[in-house]
Amino acid sequence: MLLPVGRSFDVLEVAEYAGGHALVRLERMGLPLGPVAVTPHGRAQFFVAPGAAAELPELLYRMGWDDADLDLRCLGPGDHITAPPSDLGGLGPVRWLRPPTLDTAGRPPHARLVLGTLAYLSHRAGA
Repeated sequence: MLLPVGRSFDVLEVAEYAGGHALVRLERMGLPLGPVAVTPHGRAQFFVAPGAAAELPELLYRMGWDDADLDLRCLGPGDHITAPPSDLGGLGPVRWLRPPTLDTAGRPPHARLVLGTLAYLSHRAGA
């Protein structure tokens, strides 16, 4: 099953290794988080408020990450993701690292709250 991105949520996607470490760090910091999925390709997908794809270049610039080589991308309007626990083209299931709850499903956090940590750990993992 595919979920359309851009209406109820956008997705910040990083390598699973960086995403797992970011999730632990963000939870310790007590930041509001939305659902987080992981694909069989080894990508962590952080659900964030819609509009993140449009603001990503400006957010990265303001945080000083605009010229860094980051393994980070944002999915927005026109994109789709495979919904957990659906199979991704015979490669295996997409699974939840942090499943949605009644509190988080309808109100994912703004990208600016998680982007700094994701950018830092994505950059560190690539170094």
